[in-house]
Amino acid sequence: MANFGIAGLDWQQRINWERLRNYRLERAREKMKAHGLGALLLMYDENVRYVTGTLTPGWNRLKPGLRYAMLCGDDKPVLFEQGDLGFQIERHSPWIPKENVRYSYAWIKGAAGPASSQQVKKFTNAVKQEMKKSGVAGAKLGVDFIDINMLKVFADEKIDWTDGMTAMMEARAVKNVDEQECLRMVGAIGDGAHWEFMKALKPGITENKLTAHIMEYLYATPGMEDVEDVIVSSGPNTWPNWRNFSDRIIKPGDIVFMDLAALTWNGYKSCYYRTYCAGKEPTKDQKEVYATALKWLYDSIKAVKVGATTKDIASKWPSAQEAWGYKEEDQAAANLWGHGLGLAQYDQPVISRIWSLDHPIEIKEGMVFALETQHGRKFEWGVRIEEMLIVHKDKVEIISNFPVEQITVVDPMPGYSTISGR
Repeated sequence: MANFGIAGLDWQQRINWERLRNYRLERAREKMKAHGLGALLLMYDENVRYVTGTLTPGWNRLKPGLRYAMLCGDDKPVLFEQGDLGFQIERHSPWIPKENVRYSYAWIKGAAGPASSQQVKKFTNAVKQEMKKSGVAGAKLGVDFIDINMLKVFADEKIDWTDGMTAMMEARAVKNVDEQECLRMVGAIGDGAHWEFMKALKPGITENKLTAHIMEYLYATPGMEDVEDVIVSSGPNTWPNWRNFSDRIIKPGDIVFMDLAALTWNGYKSCYYRTYCAGKEPTKDQKEVYATALKWLYDSIKAVKVGATTKDIASKWPSAQEAWGYKEEDQAAANLWGHGLGLAQYDQPVISRIWSLDHPIEIKEGMVFALETQHGRKFEWGVRIEEMLIVHKDKVEIISNFPVEQITVVDPMPGYSTISGR
């Protein structure tokens, strides 16, 4: 439904948060056991949130070691929160038993220096204690992050550790009905942001002013948690894709695109490109190039179904050599690709001709991902488009609904027509 609040009813359930938390926890536990792990030590934000249902504050994100969580055997997760912030967890997150909230033994990667080894020793002792409490002492420990200090102390303490990130990626790959509804919300917010962008776009405005406007719009939206990035590129910045914004002034006839990269609602993230033309109709060449990119996109969407593989999808895209004359696929890494969406912007599956042709992943019901294509003329202009979708048993649901059939033309001059392809 993608609505906020109550719509003329005493109660209308859209997202069952308890069911969502329980589903995520059991998925993590299931994959932990499938990989032969006795426990998981989780330090990445998306994994901590997946098993604990707790928010990672902005200043805490992407800093493994400040807060972390453990899942040991069949026991409830244990959250190691930074310092006395654990009291807020007790207050706001009653689904975690009070006795399972600890203070973290934190270090700041790359900043604490020699002090890190001291902290990691305390950290490691706490990990061992939790495993002992849960009866999995000596079992294999899956970790999603490790640094040089942990390597040394883990070796000294004879911790039997291995990759735990793969188990978590497998867990996060399939979304239940509640997670899917969260992602519909993300899509609806993205629809609104693109509409707002269309209204604000005009010749004379700069890329960074447009970016600021959309950031303000998004943070004014009720429930918007975080915006990792808004990418606005125009004119020659669109091909190759600059993937940033600048102080470039947009001129009449410029191709402009915007990406909503990881706008976040209750942890769930977007990736959502659309292409615009400001003040003039696009040229015949621009329209044809866009039509080509759109065909690549929808050919790949048509290949999405339960039981298909990422190879089936990637095979619908031309090679980098065919499309742009590049010698290697790696040079066009993000020009034609797809990636899962969830609590991380890059959940499984991640789809590219670089690896998907040789290492296919099966498409499963409940996967949510984005597919994107782009095309253009070097240092002149380029187009980029992206759709977000949910895989159902018998269909694909597109949750990005801003028009995509053609370049969105914004306020062309009345009666203006292109002359000689200009």
